[in-house]
Amino acid sequence: MTLTPPPAPDARDAPVAPIDEHLFPCDQCGADYRFSPSEGKLHCDHCGHEKSVAQQGPWDTQITEMDFAKGVALSLADADIEETRVSSCPNCAAQVTLDPDIHATECPFCATPVVTDTSTHRHIKPKGVVPFYVDETTAKQAMTTWMGKLWFAPNGLQDYARKGRKLQGVYVPYWTFDADTSSTYRGERGKIYYETRQVMRDGKMTTQRVQKIRWFPASGRVARFFDDVLVLASQALPRKFIQGLAPWDLSRLTPYTPEFLAGFQAEGYSIELQQGFETARDIMDQQIARDIRFDIGGDRQRIHHVDTRLSDITYKHILLPVWIAAYKYRGTSYRFVVNGQTGRVQGERPYSAWKITFAVITGLLIAGAIGYAIALNQGTI
Repeated sequence: MTLTPPPAPDARDAPVAPIDEHLFPCDQCGADYRFSPSEGKLHCDHCGHEKSVAQQGPWDTQITEMDFAKGVALSLADADIEETRVSSCPNCAAQVTLDPDIHATECPFCATPVVTDTSTHRHIKPKGVVPFYVDETTAKQAMTTWMGKLWFAPNGLQDYARKGRKLQGVYVPYWTFDADTSSTYRGERGKIYYETRQVMRDGKMTTQRVQKIRWFPASGRVARFFDDVLVLASQALPRKFIQGLAPWDLSRLTPYTPEFLAGFQAEGYSIELQQGFETARDIMDQQIARDIRFDIGGDRQRIHHVDTRLSDITYKHILLPVWIAAYKYRGTSYRFVVNGQTGRVQGERPYSAWKITFAVITGLLIAGAIGYAIALNQGTI
């Protein structure tokens, strides 16, 4: 399947992934506000003062789609670019931003100590955000319920994971892509028919129906507009975790404003725009193939060649909410992630060797007892 995106930029221009923390002083006492998912407002834990998130004007209620060619070339307006000081986690390669007065912290993705760096990087600002709807208490309850269903987990795992461990609220970066596509194809349409033949079975001649397929040439054109093809722009967490958190309700996207990040962290993208589009292109290809098979019709389909043309390619850089718990258990790092919009949980877990051994031995004893009972009933012993 042939697609025609703009050329890739020089690799030296590739953006990296900072984790940025936004602070907003309380209007009443000067302590830091945090965004409260349950209240949908800025809340001061020190004095209890609340403040609404800055409202967008009627001219700015839509999230602007960005031109893809300009994005990959980073030829954007200054308002669409920001600079961040980053430090790389030596374990998972997440890029962590530290405040000027902080020289070390713990990576929220794998609980590895991170020391400050002084490098700065330019990257594309987010355009949209889905705010946290699930608060930390609810996320912990969801995680506890999920861990309670784990078989062969060591005793005390839940207590160890929860003990003194706060969940980190992190906005994870994504790209979304829009594109108009037009695809011409060549293939074949298969029609099933049956033939009968005489075969020998158990010493007797019997009639057997054999399925056959008759193929006919097929060609045509399909078109589809793709809207908000979602692609993860982070490498800090295993992709299977993030995929397991889906689906996301992107109808709740709101124009980006930093107040939503108050008290949370926001990871910058480590998968650049061009690379993200290549992943989106694979998703589009799969849907186009389904469209072609439907257009060919018949009982079976073969696709021999597809030529796809793309136009009006646009993108958005957005942030989606994830609660993360990273902890070390007997020297090994484990991570849990909770969808900050729906409460869906994914994670890693250790196994208890003695529990697995006990289960195997118990299973063998039960099988042996059943076998003995059957043999005794049949009088063979």
